[in-house]
Amino acid sequence: MEIHVQPSALDGSMRPPGSKSHTIRGVLLSLLASGQSRLIDPLECGDAISALNAARAFGATVSIEDGVWTIAGPDKPLLAPTTIIDTDNSGTTTTLYCSVAALAQGHTIITGDEQIRSRPIAPLIRALNELGATAFFTHPSRKTPPVIIQGTLKGGRVTIEGRNSQFVSSLLLSAPLAEGRTEISVTNALETPYVQMTIDWMERYGVSVQRNADYTHFVVEGGQQYTASTSRVPGDWSSAAFPLVGAAITGSGLLLQGLDMTDSQGDKRIIEYLRKFGCSITFQEEGVYIAEGSQLKSDLTIDLGNTPDMLPALAVLATQAEGTTQFVNIEHIRQKETDRIEEMHQKLTSLGCDLIVGDDELVVRGKTPIRGGRVHSAGDHRIAMALVVAGLAAQDTLIVEGGECIAVSYAGFCEQLQACGARIKIKSTPS
Repeated sequence: MEIHVQPSALDGSMRPPGSKSHTIRGVLLSLLASGQSRLIDPLECGDAISALNAARAFGATVSIEDGVWTIAGPDKPLLAPTTIIDTDNSGTTTTLYCSVAALAQGHTIITGDEQIRSRPIAPLIRALNELGATAFFTHPSRKTPPVIIQGTLKGGRVTIEGRNSQFVSSLLLSAPLAEGRTEISVTNALETPYVQMTIDWMERYGVSVQRNADYTHFVVEGGQQYTASTSRVPGDWSSAAFPLVGAAITGSGLLLQGLDMTDSQGDKRIIEYLRKFGCSITFQEEGVYIAEGSQLKSDLTIDLGNTPDMLPALAVLATQAEGTTQFVNIEHIRQKETDRIEEMHQKLTSLGCDLIVGDDELVVRGKTPIRGGRVHSAGDHRIAMALVVAGLAAQDTLIVEGGECIAVSYAGFCEQLQACGARIKIKSTPS
């Protein structure tokens, strides 16, 4: 699919979808809980469906109707699925369900698409083995899925690298159902809001977690039981960043509905970042409003250690701000769906922007015009949305190839932009 974007301003309101991170955690815990759980307003996207399919494979019963997912885990002990779990493009599902597999009797095989099969998860696999499960790759030379995991998790002490917070969350989610106590020490703890989100969901489902202030040590007692819950999934701040940046770089006014500043999502810091760039943001009864006429300025250093998903959108924003923006503490962003540092560097440079990549930083010098042209999403939903937003402020038509990947997290993104005045055309391409 090609997305043809012409320079255009925005006006009106948008409602970002439910949070992907919240939805996947809710699905997983509903699988592990006793009783019947309900998720209200879950994100119905590719990644969330992957999580739902994985829950079904482990024996969950699922009913979907009118924006509510009703999920009941199996009454009997968790058994390995009778089929391979294919997580498609969902890194979160892949990582979190590895530890679910460590609770199941029998061998579970987990794999995904080409991107998933290139994402290293060796630290998690090592940790599962140290906690009593049996986990290994399909070839000794590999450090990426497919992976084969056999339960059951016994507990113990383990140390894990924290640059990928999903490894920490994965261990935490399954630890209450291990035979004994689990103590997790984390080195280089990053993306900690996601870990707090995991803990919030665990407590919502009735278990307790002890942690220290800097998220480097956790104690979880084994033998606990998750209890079914009814939960509403909040709007996704990670997705909201893209229309907010689109409004900022085009001097537009835009209302974003369904967002909660009290939520644990770290990406709500997009409001703080936008204000630093000179945007006027207000909170109204209807939602978050970014005012028209923003004069963007920079000379900022922004640490993205805890908000890595912000890089694609903020890189576009920085190209349209007067001054230099330095994004630091970003090395872990190379291990997402793509190497997002290099992808944004290559794409924006090809469009005439001025970016410099360092070992653990990305420097953007603005303000630079964004040329029209043709760029590819690299199959990464956040890269694709960032490029669509860049096209709103481009000098000529910008064509984003491979735009179908946006459905991974924000189905209807382009259509919502169109409804707010964006001149966007979506064209099918031969498969």
